Amino acid sequence: MELTVWRTFVTVCRLGSLSAAAAELHHTQSAVSRQIAGLERQLGVPLVERHARGVRTTPAGEVFRRHALTTLDEADRAVRAVRDVRDGAYERPLAIGATPSLAAGIVPEAVRGLLEDAGALRWSLLPGLSAELHDRVAAGDLGVAVVTDAPPGLPDDPRVERRFLGLDDMVVVLPVGHPRAGGGPVHVAALAGETWVEDNDGSAALLRRHAARAGAGVRIGLAAADLPGKLALVATGHAIALIPGVLTRALRSDVTTVALADPPARGVYTITPRRDPHPWAAPLGDRLAAAFAGPRR
Repeated sequence: MELTVWRTFVTVCRLGSLSAAAAELHHTQSAVSRQIAGLERQLGVPLVERHARGVRTTPAGEVFRRHALTTLDEADRAVRAVRDVRDGAYERPLAIGATPSLAAGIVPEAVRGLLEDAGALRWSLLPGLSAELHDRVAAGDLGVAVVTDAPPGLPDDPRVERRFLGLDDMVVVLPVGHPRAGGGPVHVAALAGETWVEDNDGSAALLRRHAARAGAGVRIGLAAADLPGKLALVATGHAIALIPGVLTRALRSDVTTVALADPPARGVYTITPRRDPHPWAAPLGDRLAAAFAGPRR
């Protein structure tokens, strides 16, 4: 299938009219109609249906339209990349993955410093859980990911290079008016009567493991879909929660934290592909390692 025909089809879908698409593409209406008909013959299914005011996509046409848009966008990026190489201006984009807590502050700060050296580096940031990000690095979708060894931990995978950055002590987040707010480190046993909320199995396992080591029990009575939802339940007084220490600087104003005595900690790592690593992945790791080595407010 020629991409020219795909472009004609998505233009027809966007404008809802064969004549309007023909005018925009500088074709005749009959030429546009022939292209759509040929595409339908190739696929063996109607893609558009005519009505009094123009055309609309069939269910099959809507599915094809979404995939066609993705394909055309990627083709356009490929053309731009080749032209950048031709003009001597090519710089491979750096796709960065990070767990939600790391993506909320320390990673963007490190990227800001990196850009002082890299200049107009194109980059993107994808939040996700460590296992998901590991798989995307191994598959070559990400140039670097900043992950943790919180349960279930990180797999040994010969396809990726792992670099230890530092330890992140977990803290307890509380609503501002909580009796423990503003106090010193507390033992988890002192919070045994509280309701806890968790947003993923790894964090819940870390909390239970820490409580068991202290000979205490915790009641995880609420579940949140994600980190913002978890913090919202804390802010409104429904629960307290265990969160990464790196998140403290990025918290909303209606929650606060208290340190735990002998807190559980998780290791933080960068993982990069062993094959053809991005040239700016290691410098980003250097900045992150320096952030963990220095004082964190």
